Amino acid sequence: MLLTIIAGLTSLTTNAQDKKMPPLDASPMDMAYYPVMYPYVVKVKGEPGALVARVIYSRPQKKGRKIFGELEAYGEIYRLGANEATEIEFYRPVNIGGKNIPKGRYTMYAILGEQKWTMIVNRETDIWGAFKYDEKKDVARAEVPVVKLSTPVEPFSIVFEKADYGANLVVAWDTTSVSLPIKWSDKAPATGKKK
Repeated sequence: MLLTIIAGLTSLTTNAQDKKMPPLDASPMDMAYYPVMYPYVVKVKGEPGALVARVIYSRPQKKGRKIFGELEAYGEIYRLGANEATEIEFYRPVNIGGKNIPKGRYTMYAILGEQKWTMIVNRETDIWGAFKYDEKKDVARAEVPVVKLSTPVEPFSIVFEKADYGANLVVAWDTTSVSLPIKWSDKAPATGKKK
């Protein structure tokens, strides 16, 4: 009996060693929360706070390339990162570009321009790239001005920053940054229905 158990364990170990793991992704997945660092600040440190939003995105690197206007063309739909299209989840109703958005999970895109971007929240999720983007499933659009940075940002980055009306979703890469206002009220939460 003991020999059978040892033989079985040896077989499992050998099979596990034969498994090939995929290579590291050149554009690793990352996550941003509002409140910033929510799991650590609220769940670990015990500070007060309610989760409002979370973004999951992949982070390509600049690698010496000119990004906007070359690698990512102006006037075209952009997935906001690499691999799967960027997803945002709201844990309460919010308002973007004057549109009320119910809590839920959405995909984000942008139409790039030299002076402004059109930021898009779309109801279809689990999408690779922007190849199957469907404008009819847009929930909200907002135009935001482009800010030129003096110091290039090497990895594509998304962070939230606190604002009086809620938060800004800041996107930065290379020498370009945009900031999308996300509004809510603690006194009277926004409401709305998906279209």
